[in-house]
Amino acid sequence: MIENKLSIYYHSEHAVLEQEEVQLLTDLGHDVFANGSYNDPKGHFTLPRPHIKNAMFHPDLFEISRKYPKTQIPKELIEPFDVMIFMSGQHEAALITNWPNIKHKRVIWRTIGQCTEATESNIQKLRKEGLQIIRMSPKETGFANFAGSDALIRFYKDPEIYKDWVGDKERVINFTQTLKGRRQFCHYDEVIGSILDFGGLVYGSGNNDLGALNGGEVTFERQLELYKESRAYLYTGSWPACYTLSFIEAWMTGIPVVAFSKAVTQNVSPLPFYEVDELITDGVDGFIVNTIQEARQRIELLIKDYDRAKVISANARKKAIEMFGKKLIMEQWKGFLK
Repeated sequence: MIENKLSIYYHSEHAVLEQEEVQLLTDLGHDVFANGSYNDPKGHFTLPRPHIKNAMFHPDLFEISRKYPKTQIPKELIEPFDVMIFMSGQHEAALITNWPNIKHKRVIWRTIGQCTEATESNIQKLRKEGLQIIRMSPKETGFANFAGSDALIRFYKDPEIYKDWVGDKERVINFTQTLKGRRQFCHYDEVIGSILDFGGLVYGSGNNDLGALNGGEVTFERQLELYKESRAYLYTGSWPACYTLSFIEAWMTGIPVVAFSKAVTQNVSPLPFYEVDELITDGVDGFIVNTIQEARQRIELLIKDYDRAKVISANARKKAIEMFGKKLIMEQWKGFLK
């Protein structure tokens, strides 16, 4: 697919995003070694997403990586690579600590929606010394200490995987890890207050304290089924992310999304980086609400009016593919790495 095959080191902090971006880079024809969950991409471990069957496995590099903490990158994991990509949010220690030893390489900092003003400040010096930055949202320019950007490449989802919404189960769902434990940062009160009467369940690890509302951890295959069969998806975000992978998954599948506005999400912080209420056109490809009462009204509408839900679904999937579809994002990565 490409003329110049690259050897890429991918330093991960998020297993699901890692799987998708390693898959995309592999599909582009590059040889990728991920120093994260998918350092054995063909699969000898239980992982949150499918194994990457067409990715190369480097047992020698894998064994080296196991001897060192993730913040320490030895020479053997530097020199073989043309490009080094660091997925980073609030944990930029690996990049900063190893910078003197890797700055002779092409090094890319890939933001994942977890930056803070302190993070941006820490990155500024490296940026001046050659570090390139790929942003996940244009909202990140709002940081007071914004370190700059070389490209905007959003996260992606594959429309051939996230599809076929039916919505025949009259219920609302939500995917969030440790919802109550992170409380205001994931808007626990808004979630619980909005889904109690609509067969709602919250799926994800760390939710045993939700009692009857805990859907628990499910397999990837079951998650796809839940997106397809449920009538509505309640989205509240996760501070400070502009958007999350679960939002893209739901939107692209076509399950109608009811999302809280920036006015609600900013209750935990004055940082104006939440983007979902600017991506969704209210009443066209989803709903944006300002209160728990409004959320309950929109969920009830979707459950009672299946025809309206189907229109919202079709519009949502079309918009999601236009913004987050794999083909678009693959071309952007291809152009940037060329």
